[in-house]
Amino acid sequence: MPITAEAPAGGIVEQLGGESRPLVLRNGEIERFERQHNIGIFEVLDQLLGNGNPQARHCRDLVALGLVGGGLPDKTADHIVSALPPHENHHIRAIAQDLLFVAFVPPDLDKKKDSSDGSGEVSSPPDTKPQKRPKTQSERA
Repeated sequence: MPITAEAPAGGIVEQLGGESRPLVLRNGEIERFERQHNIGIFEVLDQLLGNGNPQARHCRDLVALGLVGGGLPDKTADHIVSALPPHENHHIRAIAQDLLFVAFVPPDLDKKKDSSDGSGEVSSPPDTKPQKRPKTQSERA
């Protein structure tokens, strides 16, 4: 039975380099990315959501920093990501997008399930038939 990594709080688990690996972006990794690339993380998120053109190097670096946040040393994370061939870039982009989404979702939000998020039980439509009123004494006679 294979043992897979569990997602850390505020993180995800993805298959990279043939292994299931935890990834998380904390403030330190986000700030490091912004300094290195001179671009704001929200601008990158907008690009990943279709409002611009995300660069492969941005996605690859976010994934590498997510691996660092998940506990890997810098050099190991860089090696894992740089060893991935170009045909993996779509997968890397999806990981970067998921990583940013989960970084900005409060950890307890996914625990709270209410009917407004569409995950609650399906309720029956209300009964729209007119209600019969009981007959009065004079109507029964």
